[in-house]
Amino acid sequence: MDCLFCKIIAGEIPAKKLYEDEHAIAFADISPQAPVHVLIVPRRHISSHAQATRSDASLLGHLLNVASEIAHQQGLGKGFRTVINTGPDGGQTVDHLHMHVLGGRAMHWPPG
Repeated sequence: MDCLFCKIIAGEIPAKKLYEDEHAIAFADISPQAPVHVLIVPRRHISSHAQATRSDASLLGHLLNVASEIAHQQGLGKGFRTVINTGPDGGQTVDHLHMHVLGGRAMHWPPG
């Protein structure tokens, strides 16, 4: 498979890992859009949120729990944003489901 995130998960491409368990891995974004910008990726390849099924509900919930843990670890007590970009019009650039955790500055709305 020619998936960037699968290669990071497999250890073929280095990443600054911040969290890892049997279901997910989190690492610093290489092009941060905030002082803290972490990506949380399920180990199992799912192309996008649109391809997730009902059987993935516990995995999706796990990703949200990991996001809270990462935010706490990164000192984001004033708040943070979680984002899942889905498909080309949603801004998804890597075809592997992933959640962004952004923080360390005030977030604005609408985001873009």
